[in-house]
Amino acid sequence: MLSLATAVLLTAANAPATVTIEEWQVPWPDSRPRDPYVQSADRVWFVGQRSDYAAVLNPQTGDFERIDLPEGAGPHNIIVDERGAWYAGNKAAHIGKIDHETYEITQYTLPGDGRRDVHTQQFTVDGDIWFTAQGANQLGFYDAESNAIELYDVATKRARPYGLIMVDGQPWATLFGSNKLVTFTDSALKEVELPRPAANRPRRIAEGTDGGIYYVDYAGGYLGRYDRDSGAIEEWALPGGNAALPYAMAADDKGYVWFAETGPQPNRIVGFHIASETFTTPVEVPSGGGTVRHMVFDDASQSLWFGTDANTIGQAQISYD
Repeated sequence: MLSLATAVLLTAANAPATVTIEEWQVPWPDSRPRDPYVQSADRVWFVGQRSDYAAVLNPQTGDFERIDLPEGAGPHNIIVDERGAWYAGNKAAHIGKIDHETYEITQYTLPGDGRRDVHTQQFTVDGDIWFTAQGANQLGFYDAESNAIELYDVATKRARPYGLIMVDGQPWATLFGSNKLVTFTDSALKEVELPRPAANRPRRIAEGTDGGIYYVDYAGGYLGRYDRDSGAIEEWALPGGNAALPYAMAADDKGYVWFAETGPQPNRIVGFHIASETFTTPVEVPSGGGTVRHMVFDDASQSLWFGTDANTIGQAQISYD
C-alpha cells in the first residue's frame, strides 16, 4: 500500500550547501556533449550525441581528446571501468566498448526487431550492465561473461523507461511516459505507481543517503522520495514551481540530492537537504545550459559533473559551509 505525504513548498531557511560552477567549451560545435563519467582527476569521459563521438576532457589542462564512433551511433550515455568505456548506441541498437589502450570499438548488438534505443546504463557490482530503452519500452541486461543481452518488456504501454540507477543490486528506473517507477525483482519487472497520475512525469532518479529512491517530476515541478521499506511517497514542490522542468539529478554522500531546473534560463542547480527537507539557494549555470540532461556525483572531488546544450562540460564544486 502506498501512502503520500502532502506536497509542500518549503519556506524555512535555505539549506547551507552551495555550488561553484566551472565549464569547459567543447571544441566540436553543436554536438550536444552529455553524460560525463569521471575515470580519474585528469580523465572525464563524455559523448557527443549529435556528432557520433566519445571524448575525454582533462580538467587540469583543458585538453580534449576525441574518439570517433561508428556513423549513426547516436551515443546517449557512457560509463567507464577497467575494461573500457561503454557507450549507449542509442540510434544504432548496440552497446559499444572502447578499449582504453587502442580505442578499438567492440559492438554488442541488441537482439530482436524494432526500436532498440539504448538510453541510460549502469554497472552492477559484477561488471554486468543494466540499461533502459526508451522507445522500445524495455529494460535490458548485458551479461559481461557471456556477452548476451536480455530484454524485458515494461507492462505499461509507451512508458518510456528513462533514468536508471543500481541500488543494493537492483536496477531502479523512471518511466517518463507515466507516473511510475520500475525495478527488477524476483526475476520480473515490478512497477511502483506515483501520485498525481495526470501530471507526474518522473525523468531522472537517485538514491539518497537515507536509502530513499528520489526522482524529479519533469512535468509538475516536484522532487519525490519513495521509501523502499514502507512504500511511502513524499513530494516537495521545487523552488522553480511548476515551470521548473527538473531534469538531471544526482545524490552526494553528505545528505543532499541535487538537480537541474531546466525551465529557467539560465538553468539552475539546486540541492535538497534530506535531513532538514530544505532546498539550497539555486545557482545559475554560467553558459545558460540550454538543457542540463544528466549529472553524476564524483566523491573524490566532491563535485557534480554534467553536459549542457550550450556545448559545454560543467563541474559544480560543492561547498557545505
